[in-house]
Amino acid sequence: MRRVMAVVLLVLFSALSQAHEFWLLPKKFQYKIGEEMNIEFLVGENFQGEPWDLNRHKVEKLEVHTGITVKNMMKDVRNEKGKNLTYKFDREGTHLVALMSDFASIELEADKFNAYLKEDGLEYIAEERKRTGWSDHGAKEFYKRYAKVIVQCGSKVDATFRRSAGFRYEIFPMTNPAELKSGDYLECQVMWEGKPAAHSMVKVWSHVGNRIFLQNIYTEGDGTIRFPVSSTGPWMVSSVRMIPSEKEGADYMSHWASLVFEVK
Repeated sequence: MRRVMAVVLLVLFSALSQAHEFWLLPKKFQYKIGEEMNIEFLVGENFQGEPWDLNRHKVEKLEVHTGITVKNMMKDVRNEKGKNLTYKFDREGTHLVALMSDFASIELEADKFNAYLKEDGLEYIAEERKRTGWSDHGAKEFYKRYAKVIVQCGSKVDATFRRSAGFRYEIFPMTNPAELKSGDYLECQVMWEGKPAAHSMVKVWSHVGNRIFLQNIYTEGDGTIRFPVSSTGPWMVSSVRMIPSEKEGADYMSHWASLVFEVK
């Protein structure tokens, strides 16, 4: 049976400010040919972000997908609030913007690291730490981010929303968000290294006025979740995958995936 851990109204209370989410947010989600889109790179808690510090972090990959066309946008990255990426539409259709960051690092004391594991559904790491007697130890972590946003130019919808960005950890919607309405259900699939990420916690965020709602859902064996789209506006689906570090200098390595879209 599908596990939905919580549906809660959030306020800005989180003590885990190191943690967390990273996403791409355009000024709007619907455009015309010839119109420019400005996207901001945001990091923060509770779908309330602040500008990502491009002086500390780097973009390793940034692309715009539409149909079978892929445009490399690395040279267009700007360290400018509200305008980290500007893109001018030259064709109708569904567009997918995908960003991959470099690895950054963080070190946390034991209590904060254990709380972080609990908050983000990383029980398998917490259990391994307990089994090996490391629950009372702090941890250093390398982390990488993978963010996608789906936007629409004109009225033509297509299958671009299902295109893979080639990320190690990636979230796919099974329906084009441009065709969703409030009251519909959306199914998403989470993939790790090209295979379904079974029994992984996924966070589903939505705005209702100035309030933010969160659903914590665990994927099925095929990596899918299904949830009601109960309101219009921007939505975010996010998840994190943690593994023992594959590089010297840290205990763990985490991969953060997010998908942002709008419901009309």
